[in-house]
Formats: sequence, structure tokens, C-alpha cells
Amino acid sequence: MLVVTTSPAPFPAAAPASAPAPATPPAASALRWVQECFGKGARVRTVRPLAGGTAHANHEVLVESRAGSPHHLVLRRWLPGDHSLAAAEFSPEREIAALALLAGAEVRTPALVAADPAGAYCDAPALLIAKLDGHPPRPSRDDLPEYLIQLAAALLSVHGLRGAASMPPYMPYNRLDVRVPPRHALRPGLWERAFEAAARPAPPARSCFVHRDYQPDNTLWSYGRLTGVVDWSDASYGPAAVDIAAMRLSLALLYGPPAADAFLRCFDQVSGGYEHDPYWDLRALLDLLPETGGRTLDEVHVPLYEDYLAGLLADLAP
Repeated sequence: MLVVTTSPAPFPAAAPASAPAPATPPAASALRWVQECFGKGARVRTVRPLAGGTAHANHEVLVESRAGSPHHLVLRRWLPGDHSLAAAEFSPEREIAALALLAGAEVRTPALVAADPAGAYCDAPALLIAKLDGHPPRPSRDDLPEYLIQLAAALLSVHGLRGAASMPPYMPYNRLDVRVPPRHALRPGLWERAFEAAARPAPPARSCFVHRDYQPDNTLWSYGRLTGVVDWSDASYGPAAVDIAAMRLSLALLYGPPAADAFLRCFDQVSGGYEHDPYWDLRALLDLLPETGGRTLDEVHVPLYEDYLAGLLADLAP
């Protein structure tokens, strides 16, 4: 018997740029495809929507083989819609390529079980991946130092992957062709200065494999230990600073700018020396703009974004 359960309460995340996409249930065709991946007699026993995500519908699926063996999986489906400026670059094929390279990483990442990138069997392009143990991070401020060290060490492992040049090159989401501050901006002059600074040539940087959306909600934890990193749809070949900037932005919104600076010190420590240019922090923030298709910066959090932005502009070389 198939049981569809309700979604758990989502973990409070760092001020999202838009509300998560509704967890549209998988169609019967998608569930048949999942069953067929495990042979005749396999049955989907439970389907549970997972919280978070703006461009995928993610469901935890329990499949029981004919012999009674349980398989804990995640069904990821790319639903129609204008989810980001980089929609054309955001594809199942990209995540398939990333997961193949990540099979050799020290940090745990989901194993690919099956793929339907064209949506030939499912109701949408889909990947079936192994579910990793763990939950989104919930560190107290006292636990934050150890948490940041683990985040930095995991990222260093990712950046060291071989074969990174086979991935699509990093491109900013915001190409700066539309330079409009957020609609709830309190200090629009800050954003004008930010657009001008970001339009300068990017500082030189060595390229490597990058997650491209490295932030707390894309990590899993158990008993204070990092158990995995997920959501590789944007993985690219680009500057390591792209990942560091994404994490710094999330940490600044969750815990304040000192946490972002502490993460930078941790990465410098585990990497044996790293020089970070705030240009990349600026780019990470401007990637949340322009606000289109219902994507808006939460009005309540706009002051936090602007305080962080003011600090970045003060740190940028003239």
C-alpha cells in the first residue's frame, strides 16, 4: 500500500530570495519508474515531500524490493517554471556529471541510482539518488566554531576533485544587464555602488570544481558531524571564492557578519593559506537580483542584506 505523508516543518533558513516551490506530488508514472528501477515485484511504500528547494520537487521515497529489502531514496524532479536567470544552465545532465565526479570525493555526496533527464518515463525530468543520513544544521552559537571548521574542510575536499574542467564554466546568475535595487531597498545608493563595483573585471583566480550554492541548507549533519553535501545542480568549473562567498552570505544572514568572517578564517586555516577578494561576496549578493517572476527579497531581511553590503563595499579596494 502506498502511503503519502505530510511534509515536516522546514528548518529556518537564511532569508530566501523566493518562497520554495510547492512540493508537487510525483505522478503515478514517476512512481512506476522508481519501482521498475528495482526490478519486478518492487513496491513504493512511502513518499514524503522534503522541505526546501526552489527549482526542484524533492521527495523521500522508500522502495521495497521483491525480496523485502528496503531502499531509501530521494526523487528529484525539475518542474516547469522560470526559477532563475540561469534556468537554461540548470539541468539534470549537469547534476549527473557532477555526481559522477563526486564519487571520488572525501565528503559524502548522494550516489546516482537512476536518471530520466528527458522526462521520458516520469512526469518531469528526474533523478533518483540515494538518501544520505542526517538533517539540516541546527548549531547553537557555542557550537559554531566546530561547525565552521567542518564546513571549510568539506569544501576543501570538493575543490580538490580531479576532472573539474569537464564541468560547465561558472557564470554569474546576474549578468548586470538589469541594474535595479530590490523593491524594498532602504538605501538604494548602496545597490547602485554595488552594481558599479561588480561590473569591474573579476580578479584573477585559479579555477576548480565548485558547488556553486554552498550554504548550510545544502549540508546534512548527525550528532554534530557533517554527514553529506547535497544539491549539485549548479556545480561548475570556477573560482573557489564562489563557494566561500555563498557560504559567507548565508552565515552573515543567519548569525551576523562575524560568523562570515570566522568561516573565512577557518578556510584559510584548513587550506594552508587563502586570500579572499570581497568582489566575490558582492557577486554572491547581487546574484539574488533582479527580482523577477515572483522572486523577491524578504522585506524583513532587506536591512540585513544592506548592512552586509555596506561592509563589503567598505572592504573593496578603490
